Amino acid sequence: MKIMKFGGTSVGKPERMHEVAKLITRDSDNKIVVLSALSGTTNTLVQISDLLAKGERESAKDTIQQLHQHYLGFINQLVSKPENQEKARVIIAEHFEFLNIILRISFSEALNKDILAQGELLSTKLFSVYLSEIGVQHELLPALEFMSIDANEEPQLLAIRKKLNDLLEKHKGTGIFITQGYICKNAKGEVDNLKRGGSDYTASLIAAACNATVCEIWTDIDGMHNNDPRIVDKTVAIEQLSFDEAAELAYFGAKILHPTCIWPAQQENVPVRLLNTMQPDAPGTVITKEAGSVGVKAVAAKDGITAIKIKSSRMLLAYGFLRKVFEVFEKYKTSIDMITTSEVAVSVTIDSDTYLNEIVRELEPFGSVDVEKGQTIVSIVGNEIAQTDHVLQKLFDSLSEVPTTMVSYGGSPHNISLLVPQTYKTKTLQLLNTGLFGL
Repeated sequence: MKIMKFGGTSVGKPERMHEVAKLITRDSDNKIVVLSALSGTTNTLVQISDLLAKGERESAKDTIQQLHQHYLGFINQLVSKPENQEKARVIIAEHFEFLNIILRISFSEALNKDILAQGELLSTKLFSVYLSEIGVQHELLPALEFMSIDANEEPQLLAIRKKLNDLLEKHKGTGIFITQGYICKNAKGEVDNLKRGGSDYTASLIAAACNATVCEIWTDIDGMHNNDPRIVDKTVAIEQLSFDEAAELAYFGAKILHPTCIWPAQQENVPVRLLNTMQPDAPGTVITKEAGSVGVKAVAAKDGITAIKIKSSRMLLAYGFLRKVFEVFEKYKTSIDMITTSEVAVSVTIDSDTYLNEIVRELEPFGSVDVEKGQTIVSIVGNEIAQTDHVLQKLFDSLSEVPTTMVSYGGSPHNISLLVPQTYKTKTLQLLNTGLFGL
């Protein structure tokens, strides 16, 4: 079984859906096709939900109508036969009837999750209509019947495996299945989701659950690049990465792959391929247990970082001091990205300032606390990077003009991370592209 996931840009226009249909029928392999919502849809649904939360129902109504018109225009180019256009209109009417009904009821978090689920439900149903029009035999496999998370919002892999395989067994002989990315049921049995980037996660979980031969992630770029192509002119696709290298890159800012996507595939040793719907014959990037080569492979950057420095000559070396500091972050469920220590200070970085004021208040009894927002973590990732000759020399020679406030080195054999002001992000990535890759 092959898993093929297509993101929003890959299905965002009727002609792109047509191309996806060609891609999934290029070979005779059994496959499960995971679709995201049409590009822009989830953002619009978030906007609708936010307007309803603020009580701005007229604005929400206008936004719903605009989205409705977009979908009506979409299906006119997606399918050509009148009977299939009518099927598509009925599907759209059903989902937009729901969106209009919610204008008249009280807003809640559960309702918010229902709203956000509409994009994937629409894209898969409309794609199914198109596949039927062109004579492709397939089954629509509702993700809400097998994808689930527990009370801690963690996927229930064992339950997913059983439910999914039971469904596949019911449709034995079917070669192509279509399902929704992102959406799931929670521990209460309510509609929920796997958060942003969740379609990648869905694909990887399905791949692990059915022991797939490969998990293909199709986007609009030909694999994982050695640097951010939106910022740096000369970048190249990486041929092969290990699961650990890919996880580091995804966590520290490589946008092509969601950080959660790696873990399920890694558990079952399912290769992940990153491929380009615009250039389907490009080799892309393969992610496997083996790294393929040693040395620096890529640079990634993560914005929106806040640095917190706790300085205390009296307490830092005291037994249990660091534990007490970490307990503050644990209390507020705020993860730490980087940490450095000296004799009198400890510095950490966080990527969420939701509870920043509360965290600072609870840290102040330990010593003076300084906060610096607007920072970027730049990570240099590669296999056995700590053992690579001259990597630190090349790194710091490249960045002699960039103020670096923190360095994390040695905690991972695959990663060296630097903290720089966000205003220096572009310059840093460009300098590293020249200094480390000669591009």
